[in-house]
Amino acid sequence: MKKVFDRFLFGGDYNPNQWPQEVWQEDMRIFRNAHINSATINVFSWAKIQPSEHEYYFEELDDIIDMLSKEGVDIVLATSTAALPAWMFKRYPEVARTDYEGRHHKFGQRHNACPNSLVYQKYAQRLAGKLAQRYGDNPQVTCWHVNNEYGGECYCENCEKAFRVWLKDKYQTIDALNKAWNLEFWGHTIYEWDEIVLPNALSEGIGTEKTAFAGISIDYRRFNSDSLLENFKLERDAIRQFDSQTPITTNLMGTFKGLDYFKWAKEMDLVSWDNYPSYNTPWSFVAMTHDLMRGLKQAPFMLMEQTPSQQNWQPYNSLKKPGQMRAQSYQTIAHGADTIQFFQLRRSIGACEKFHGAVIEHVGHEDTRVFRETAALGEELTRLSEVIGSENKAEVGVLFDWDNYWALEYTSGPTVDLTYVQQIHQYYRYFYEKNIATDLVPVDGDFSKYKVLVAPVLYMVKEGMQAALEDFVKQGGTLITTYMSGIVDQSDNVHLGGYPGPLRDLAGVWVEEIDALAPEQTNGVKLKDGPQGNSNLVSEIIHLETAEAIAEYTSNFYAGSPAVTKNQFGAGSVYYIGTQLEKELLDLVLDEAANKLNSTVIDEKTALEISCRYTEDAVYSFIINFREQEEKVPTQFVGKQDLLSGKQLTEDTILEQYGVYVIKEGIES
Repeated sequence: MKKVFDRFLFGGDYNPNQWPQEVWQEDMRIFRNAHINSATINVFSWAKIQPSEHEYYFEELDDIIDMLSKEGVDIVLATSTAALPAWMFKRYPEVARTDYEGRHHKFGQRHNACPNSLVYQKYAQRLAGKLAQRYGDNPQVTCWHVNNEYGGECYCENCEKAFRVWLKDKYQTIDALNKAWNLEFWGHTIYEWDEIVLPNALSEGIGTEKTAFAGISIDYRRFNSDSLLENFKLERDAIRQFDSQTPITTNLMGTFKGLDYFKWAKEMDLVSWDNYPSYNTPWSFVAMTHDLMRGLKQAPFMLMEQTPSQQNWQPYNSLKKPGQMRAQSYQTIAHGADTIQFFQLRRSIGACEKFHGAVIEHVGHEDTRVFRETAALGEELTRLSEVIGSENKAEVGVLFDWDNYWALEYTSGPTVDLTYVQQIHQYYRYFYEKNIATDLVPVDGDFSKYKVLVAPVLYMVKEGMQAALEDFVKQGGTLITTYMSGIVDQSDNVHLGGYPGPLRDLAGVWVEEIDALAPEQTNGVKLKDGPQGNSNLVSEIIHLETAEAIAEYTSNFYAGSPAVTKNQFGAGSVYYIGTQLEKELLDLVLDEAANKLNSTVIDEKTALEISCRYTEDAVYSFIINFREQEEKVPTQFVGKQDLLSGKQLTEDTILEQYGVYVIKEGIES
């Protein structure tokens, strides 16, 4: 796989413009001591660079770039367009967003631009072009960083008009739109395009997460994602007029709901993202988000941001314990990152991020725990450049789809507790704990490389998906899917003929009803010739067609009916799980479904996380202990040498909490 960078970029967001110049040289000294070799600059400098409509001021940025270039620092140069200057709001009020409640905003906050404002687009595109023209030939500019953490929605008249154009392109005719949105319901039939209004609190919205008409609300999600993507493309193309080579990215945010990242990734040279787990985020969830970000392009990614210690914006902003930042960084690399970058390098003195962690704390010197850990990690990464560009391999694919994300959580039933990402993680967690490498893949991805596909709550089955899944199973693959699958089409209209709709032949079952269980309710479930346990959340009433039952309900009026089924389809098989099983029962079902896999990286049971990256002639195993208790190293690594410490592992070698070993082994040709 082609390398994007020649070394691990190690650094992060740097805002020298917030400090007097006498601080800058001290920063350079401290950066050298920390082995920091990259800096992301100019993220929120639009107001400084362009103090008025026709005036640009680059002198300070010139000095910053010149200083970093002389230091040999790789520069990740941002375009500054994530927060508009005050003069633009004053002169052109239409650049501001209108929120879900219909309130038109004034100057303030960030992500404050209407994505369909032609004024905003004009000035953002112009600024990106001027930056590229001025700095694009600087060899130290290693990467372009467009905008910052795109997100949010606007419900202004600009967006309403643009939405109508987007809908005309999609549906062509009013009749097709009325059918797609089922507007006969409640007599909402549309006769002219300008009768369409945005689905906010003043129209179809029911709170921010529910809607009376899912068809229009899902389409508005798609439209908003596309609108922001067009903003990214405008800036990207402006840069490309002056710089044809330097990779261009923008920082994504894991399972962020607002944007269809698979669609975005097609327009990005490489994926970058910001990783901010909370104090109680499971490490399996952190791993899953890395695998999702890697899966967007099936390629190594950039970690654009993490904190060296604590966040400032979560409800409980705990310090990272000694060793935790290091272990988290190596987990990131193990799952596909070729950079480790922080927000931020020096703490700001005011505003809402003044207590967000930084490499240089408010005390201003490097005699801190955070600095010592940062510097130690930076030194270690200088010895791992051979890992850059290596790939992750997996035999398991877990389907992730933003259309399903939006549609499932808009639907008016059966339970408010059914959330998309939690369902995906429930299944990913099983493979993580078994150290089975897993990709997160789009519903229109290449399934042929996998032995097992997992499609939890595949609520929306769009055109082409049925055929792709049937072909995968016919060729010998194993498909695992669940309750609330195969219910609706791309417009959230029900597939008639019985659930799970287009998946009915594949699963070999007919689902008659879907029962919702309140938090205090459970149903008994017994595995065929196996143990008994409980299930919760939902229970589907299933009729066998060509499938066999491998678990049955033991309680409620549907006791004795199937709860989990297996169906042979071509050369493969389909497992249909009709209720949310407790962990122990789910693991037993997945043990059977995944029995054809040989992709676990170790043969013995361990509580350690072990992930691998591959080159043509070597495999790099990352062994990490996220448990509080010590864990012994698996026997297959005994006698191997840790790349980080040079230590040879023995039968008595243990890993303390947050300990890490990296083992390199040759691959036989």
